[in-house]
Amino acid sequence: MKKLILVVDDDRVFNQLLVEQIGDMGLEAIGATSWAEASRVLAEREPDLLFLDFKLPDAETPQLVETLSPQFPIIVLTGYGSIRNAVSLIQAGAVEYLTKPVSLDELEITIRRELASAELRSRNAFYQRQLESRRPGPLVGGSKAMEALQRMIEAVAPTDATVLIQGESGTGKEMVAQAVHEGSVRAGREMVTIDGGTLQETLFESELFGHERGAFTGADRQKKGLIEEAAGSTLFLDEIGETSPANQAKLLRVLETSTFRRVGGAKTLKADVRFVVATNRDLAELSQSGGFRSDLYFRLASFVIQVPPLRERRDDIPLLATHFLQRFSRGIERKLTVEAQKLLVAYDWPGNVRELRNLIERAAILAGREERIRPEHFGPLLSRREDAVIYAFEHEPKLAEVERECLRQSLIRHAGNRAQVAAVLGISERNIYRLIKLYELDF
Repeated sequence: MKKLILVVDDDRVFNQLLVEQIGDMGLEAIGATSWAEASRVLAEREPDLLFLDFKLPDAETPQLVETLSPQFPIIVLTGYGSIRNAVSLIQAGAVEYLTKPVSLDELEITIRRELASAELRSRNAFYQRQLESRRPGPLVGGSKAMEALQRMIEAVAPTDATVLIQGESGTGKEMVAQAVHEGSVRAGREMVTIDGGTLQETLFESELFGHERGAFTGADRQKKGLIEEAAGSTLFLDEIGETSPANQAKLLRVLETSTFRRVGGAKTLKADVRFVVATNRDLAELSQSGGFRSDLYFRLASFVIQVPPLRERRDDIPLLATHFLQRFSRGIERKLTVEAQKLLVAYDWPGNVRELRNLIERAAILAGREERIRPEHFGPLLSRREDAVIYAFEHEPKLAEVERECLRQSLIRHAGNRAQVAAVLGISERNIYRLIKLYELDF
């Protein structure tokens, strides 16, 4: 698509000339001779670049620059006598100014440069958002299990001890590792991560220790390993239970001697790195059965952090759901209904926090512009429950409360179809309507 440029200048002849010149550059341009006219354009179109005359008949350009510069790159058009004022607008947020009459060459150079700069800023912002979405977030929760976890992290983080983090898939082991790193004296450098479960056995050693030129076919230059890259920082080794016995032996040597050699190298190098490792497997059981080196396990087990599954800290589910909802709602103020919260708390979450995160992201997408997240936005969760019916109360319920909850869940399960609910509950459809009104259910 062509880039769109909006020219706002009350000099009709100059405005038309500028629009034509921009069009000759292969760009789309729209002219507006007042701010009122420009506002109507902005209500329907989103320009990639905005030209603003220093003096407009119906608006103050400095205020417009302050308001619009976070949204659009702005070039100020000014006469020779107003250059000092134009510079002040640059300080207020405009990206450039041009003096009238505008040289065609200068015009094109300026436009191309500012469009390229805007695209670069947009791309950088996109990559930053992608990075933030992948980066482990804060540990969320106030349950007793989370308080105990936080105490463990606070105790070991300031030390340089090797830490073994165990927990089911999706419990947030990498977030725990990040918290350990951020609480250490090494927090000034970024934590380096390697996934032992995704690397081939032959690549693991090269990735971890690096290699010398000619060490193997294709090694045309020396390469530093992640231990060197993480010097002065923390190296997080995920899924250590998936590494081979040969690589386990090499890792044990590093842990015991704090030294290593690059593949194909003879020089012994210092490993100035703190190791934090994680697994979703029971390493104690694996070591007893021969599936994991017992000497490495005992070396790692000096300090173990067990991350609890989500089903063992149900009090944290509403907090986590709200945290993820804010993250995925893109500026919309959203809340979970009471019924939606109950549904989430009642579920066992075999995929733990990761499963909850993914479900909340899906619900936020399905909700569109709606502000309330209701049970029907959790379609996969409802289907996974199959025929199970769970009634959760924080107190001893009265009969009427049980009846209301039974009706409410039946309406949810059958998408509000009164006839189906009547058939399931064994009462008339007329009674369904009466009970919906009596219990003030929103169906």
